[in-house]
Amino acid sequence: MIVCVCRRVSDRDIARHVRAGMNFDDIQFELGVATQCGQCEGCARDVVAQCASGHAVATLHNENAVIQLAPSIRESKAWPTLSSSAA
Repeated sequence: MIVCVCRRVSDRDIARHVRAGMNFDDIQFELGVATQCGQCEGCARDVVAQCASGHAVATLHNENAVIQLAPSIRESKAWPTLSSSAA
């Protein structure tokens, strides 16, 4: 999933950097996430927190090709829900 559209940074990019021992500030400097429009910062921080705590960020069910995001990412204000985007 693309977290930062401006810099085209995915949750996998962020997770890889967290596993390498980087914190949010390090990742922000390295990848440029949340340095342009700033709309992704909350979601990016959630991904860092999820990865740092060892919880899955997303799981892929191959038979149905459905991605399930961790609750904190699904509920992030950075990514509007279908109901709020229809308004």
